[in-house]
Amino acid sequence: MSVSDLASPPSTAGAVTPAQTAAVVAVAAAATVGGALVLEHFFGVKPCELCLVERIPYYVGAPFALLAAVIAARRPRNLFTTALLASLALLFLVGFGMGAYHAGVEWKLWAGPQGCTGPIAKPAAMGDFLQQLQTTKVIRCDEVAMRIFGLSLAAWNAVISLGLSALAAYGAWRTRARAA
Repeated sequence: MSVSDLASPPSTAGAVTPAQTAAVVAVAAAATVGGALVLEHFFGVKPCELCLVERIPYYVGAPFALLAAVIAARRPRNLFTTALLASLALLFLVGFGMGAYHAGVEWKLWAGPQGCTGPIAKPAAMGDFLQQLQTTKVIRCDEVAMRIFGLSLAAWNAVISLGLSALAAYGAWRTRARAA
């Protein structure tokens, strides 16, 4: 076995194809954001400002991964397929960063955005109080809304995003495999 054998992916029969990888990313991304929406609308777990921003990679990534799966099924070993899967890997790597940042805010490792973690100023008059009620966000970014197996939803977002990023990167790497 040479160094070049380690640098290029194996082309064994039965290995996961780039199209399958992209399809799994699409389904997992859709299931993740779908789960967040179910928690919000059916179980009353309201998202904070950061939670809503963290959903963007999923809203973009799920249909993008579906497109990548269709293209990879037709052209599994070309540069465009590699670029699509690598872009998905980067997108979910950004999602990982967002989730890790939010989890750090929840764990009080650093300050979060002033709009959802800062102190609420005391109003000077009743009119100011009514105005503050209309403009103040109630859901705080530095408080954990729900824990699953000891991790907050933000931490789970980081874990899932990192996994999806790794899976998409693997799919991009598989596009380099030589046909047997």
